Amino acid sequence: MRTLSRFACIGEAMVEFSFDRDQPRFGFAGDALNTAVYLRRFASREHEIDFVSVVGVDPLSERMLNFIDAEGVSTRHVARHPDKLPGLYAISTDVEGERSFYFWRENSAARTLFHDGFNVLDNFDVIFLSAITLAILPSDIRSRLLDWLEGWDGTIVFDSNYRPRLWESTETARNTVSRAWERADIGLPSLDDEMKLFEDHGETEVLERLRSFGLKHGVLKRGARGPLSLSGQQFRRADFPVAEKVVDTTAAGDSFNGGYLAALYSGATQREAMIAGHNLAVEVIRKTGAIV
Repeated sequence: MRTLSRFACIGEAMVEFSFDRDQPRFGFAGDALNTAVYLRRFASREHEIDFVSVVGVDPLSERMLNFIDAEGVSTRHVARHPDKLPGLYAISTDVEGERSFYFWRENSAARTLFHDGFNVLDNFDVIFLSAITLAILPSDIRSRLLDWLEGWDGTIVFDSNYRPRLWESTETARNTVSRAWERADIGLPSLDDEMKLFEDHGETEVLERLRSFGLKHGVLKRGARGPLSLSGQQFRRADFPVAEKVVDTTAAGDSFNGGYLAALYSGATQREAMIAGHNLAVEVIRKTGAIV
């Protein structure tokens, strides 16, 4: 895909607290933001990468915007809420690098996204969003966004990041994610998330369900087993080596998204893009935090 594109990565940026060798670490992250940053770092410079969200007018929000701008991601479409603050979360990791999250996001400014409509998205070519993006929106805004996407002419990239605590019910999550899959042009699901949400019994069921939505482009992320092309193309397992060191798996999927999309939209083949995404994720999980 050599066409030069404007990307809108839609979601919530949060304050991130973690520990590196027992030392407190402070940063900013969020699945759509993580994807935007890694996409910007590795995409051709001609592409424009925008983060679309809402933050506050407080000092933390100001630092957050400065951080995003410094990464080369545009914040021109990040609105400012006069009364609300960014959400925040803490990460705890076990000895194998698996992480647990603790969130304070119920009143975050990002939950007011699109209260004034969707005109902000009119001039983009590619929209990236996730199930987390949809989950934080009020139900009426969420439904209207999915309706609006039905009539949009650009490319929709969707990652079904499933966080049960964000949803009103499992049924609501299933229905919403299914609607998103019906509209998606490029899918970047994770096997574990899909199985947890839809209670599929294995990889084959997941693939069959995704393809029943008409999804033919993208990748099923399978962690250490390596990615699987949704197009049905088969690639060597040796192309996707297992990480020799895992410190923190935070943003493994988000960094894959950014690396994969950057390569794909810079003219790479499906195989080359999958290798780029996998290799970037392997590097990210060797270090602490979402954006390394």
